Amino acid sequence: MKEARHNVRAGVGDVVEIHGHHVGEGRRSGEVLEVLGKPEHEHFRVRWEDERESLFYPSSDAIIVHAGRRSKGRKR
Repeated sequence: MKEARHNVRAGVGDVVEIHGHHVGEGRRSGEVLEVLGKPEHEHFRVRWEDERESLFYPSSDAIIVHAGRRSKGRKR
């Protein structure tokens, strides 16, 4: 079982998961490539499942799955 927590700090290699807010929007996930900003205002450079990269500013709907806690066989 993976460990997912809200409002915890992410590190390089962790996964960000976001669930859709509207009907038809699916889950989106991506790997944290870089942690930016000060600890109280962290944001991340993320490579999403579709291989695109963007800056991501987490909110309360973001879940961080720590790299050491990912389940085996999980596809990104």
